[in-house]
Amino acid sequence: MTDDRRQRTEVLSRLRRVLNKCAAQRTRICPLSSVLCLLMSVLCLPGCGKEPPLYQEQGYVFGTLVEVSVYGETEPRAKQAVSEVFQEFQKLHDMLHAWQPGELGELNEAFANGDSAAISAEIVAILKDATQLSQRSQGLFNPAIGGLVRLWGFHADEFKPVQPDEKEIAKLVQANPQMSDISIEHGRAQSKNKFVQVDLGGYAKGYALDRAAELLRNQRIRNALINIGGNILAIGRHGDRPWRVGIQHPRKPGALAAIDLNDGEAIGTSGDYQRFFMVGNVRYCHLINPRTGYPMQGVQAVTVLTRGEHAGVLSDAVSKPLFIAGAGGWREAARLMGASDAMLVDAQGNIRLTAGMQKRLEFSEKVFRLQVEP
Repeated sequence: MTDDRRQRTEVLSRLRRVLNKCAAQRTRICPLSSVLCLLMSVLCLPGCGKEPPLYQEQGYVFGTLVEVSVYGETEPRAKQAVSEVFQEFQKLHDMLHAWQPGELGELNEAFANGDSAAISAEIVAILKDATQLSQRSQGLFNPAIGGLVRLWGFHADEFKPVQPDEKEIAKLVQANPQMSDISIEHGRAQSKNKFVQVDLGGYAKGYALDRAAELLRNQRIRNALINIGGNILAIGRHGDRPWRVGIQHPRKPGALAAIDLNDGEAIGTSGDYQRFFMVGNVRYCHLINPRTGYPMQGVQAVTVLTRGEHAGVLSDAVSKPLFIAGAGGWREAARLMGASDAMLVDAQGNIRLTAGMQKRLEFSEKVFRLQVEP
């Protein structure tokens, strides 16, 4: 006999004893509360009070920890859906990697040699979208500066302190590589500027979020959370509540704040605390200002909340121009990118955020240095 059947049998036996006792005592009023409780126990079995299953799987892709959570589905069904997502992640990782062999690497090699290269329809769509976002940001989001990223040593799995030659930095800045330098015809891409080196590190994770959401929805997964190194997209809910996630504190372990994500919303953070190296007391992060050629300083982190059809891509790409614009220009950059919900933590730990973002956040500790900017 299974545990559920045994438990049901025991409850029914108790119910019969209560009813028999009532009959033996010839009472008109039976201990109704006892009867109702026992009846509810019978109706609830099996599985009464049990949480619907939460299936989670982790991996390491795009140079970061990735986790996919599925709520309310059987394990075999959730496992199959998540397996398909991780296969897609690996495909995108190989295709979009900035310094390992792959389609993007072949494209960059062709640009450097003044040649054209055949590219897939998916890469065509990605390059066109990234170009539009770059133009919208007035060049602050610029995936064409892969040469500068490499010069600063960030085309590596581990970062060592480097101090590039100032002349080399100036040369790349003066060359002014832009996504608009790329032309695409008949499935082939070429660049009129040989210094264009496409690095989609500020786009790929968000693109992968959107692809994962599409795959899960196609498999009729109604409730899921996709987390790619802090870029997070929500599908549905976590039971009777929204998905609740934390925003990493840029200088302390744990979360700076928490936020509930509704269906289709995504959140992304750009910070100086993961991909960086120190030279003396100076922190050099991977977020490089294309106008100066130097890693951006004066900002610890920028977080944006996005929604809509391309919420994943926007959560990744939109935070970059806000970060590079700095404490003095982030609000204008947010306006250009349509980011109504955004937050910036400056070098001193002061928090600046939009009114929309303030309404959504729950800070983990009392914040004294908080400024709401309309």
